Amino acid sequence: MGLIRSIFFGLISGLILFSMNLDGSEAREFLVGGKENSWRISSSPNELIEWAEKERFKIGDSLVFKYDSKVDSVLEVDEEDYKKCNKNKPIKEYHDGNTKIELNKAGPFFFISGSTGHCDKGEKLEVKVLSHKHSSIGESSPSIAPKPSPKVSSPKVLSPPVLTPAEAPKSSAAGLNFRVVDISILVIVTMVALAMV
Repeated sequence: MGLIRSIFFGLISGLILFSMNLDGSEAREFLVGGKENSWRISSSPNELIEWAEKERFKIGDSLVFKYDSKVDSVLEVDEEDYKKCNKNKPIKEYHDGNTKIELNKAGPFFFISGSTGHCDKGEKLEVKVLSHKHSSIGESSPSIAPKPSPKVSSPKVLSPPVLTPAEAPKSSAAGLNFRVVDISILVIVTMVALAMV
């Protein structure tokens, strides 16, 4: 009986570690605009905004701004200064030409050019960072919501929350992640029940 329990606990531990590694927590670097020297006045005033809307930013990701430091800079500003292109009271200022900024919290980040008149001509960027609750791996393709976890008959065990379609993961890989987590929870509940016997 002891050997069976050891094997069972080993399998459970492996499954839990595997499911934890599927959470897509690896931070990524994004080159602003998707190409070198995109931090500049563009022929399309919405180019940077459109680029940012296509990307999915998570906590821990970084933005890399590449630009000519002799003529430009990057200012992190609040929303009001972003809308008004006000560069007088930045949150942070960068002048090195190769600026890397970590997105360390969920919510919006606002950046404008420090060069006079550049922001008014479209050299500005708003980035929306997803919370861990809303971010998952491979978010580029939609998927259906995961199936709810099987019900456990024990009244002492709480089942995990079921996601609504609005909170559904954004890819089939993320759906796999939730199924593995659901299986892990079911196995843990089973393991606890066996330990009580």
